Amino acid sequence: MATVNITTQAVEYYDDWLRGADPRVADWPLMASPVPQTVIIASYIYFVSTLGPRIMENRKPFELKKAMIVYNFSIVAFSLYMIYEFLMSGWATGYTYQCDLVDYSHSPLAMRMAWTCWLYYFSKFIEMLDTVFFVLRKKNSQVSFLHVYHHSIMPFTWWFGVKFAAGGLGTFHALVNCAVHVVMYSYYALAAMGPAYQKYLWWKKYMTTIQLVQFVLVTAHIGQFFLMKDCPYQFPVFLYVIGLYGLIFLVLFLNFYYHAYTQGKRLPKGFAQNGSVAHKKEQ
Repeated sequence: MATVNITTQAVEYYDDWLRGADPRVADWPLMASPVPQTVIIASYIYFVSTLGPRIMENRKPFELKKAMIVYNFSIVAFSLYMIYEFLMSGWATGYTYQCDLVDYSHSPLAMRMAWTCWLYYFSKFIEMLDTVFFVLRKKNSQVSFLHVYHHSIMPFTWWFGVKFAAGGLGTFHALVNCAVHVVMYSYYALAAMGPAYQKYLWWKKYMTTIQLVQFVLVTAHIGQFFLMKDCPYQFPVFLYVIGLYGLIFLVLFLNFYYHAYTQGKRLPKGFAQNGSVAHKKEQ
């Protein structure tokens, strides 16, 4: 009987919690419930950590050069498109870069921002192919815990972001991340094209600096919220999550930068092509 009561209370709490969700996104793909994305993420973790390596154990690595070139350039194009949409739906059309609230209206601009947030959320599932390529190419040493954690936690947390707060100052880190992805995936695409294109990769040495700038910008922007006397952002819990995430990765990258460039040591495990710490994207 006690179990039934606990279950009933849990269901009631869940239903009450969902009443605070944004009704505009209720019928969008994957938005009705967190269950479908949880299944996808769990399947991803199982494949890249267990099933995939087991299947590939006695097989030769797949030659995926052409697929990786197309994939990486596609991510570049998609990221450029999302940058444009984030800018046109708020960040270049009225946002103050300070206390920007979520607009829950059905105005064209508000709906455009909400849909762009959903596109960014969906892009995190596409980027799971990074790890799938590692497994199929038998680059298992690059499938670090941080890499898998990053690719798992980003779509999971962004479901809640789109469901409850698709817009406002909580989307700044997505805009910055898209810009970083343009640079990173351009590098990966050119690198996949072979030695003849190495001369175009002179900016490789700036990749870590770009990552550091990303996390400094994100942390500084979110940090403003904690210094403002009055900023009625609708779901401040998301700002805490973003701030913590940005701060953690800022520390990780500073540690990497110190050991790799100041001390001149080998890259820590988990820092590799198509991946820094956690695939080396804020991702």
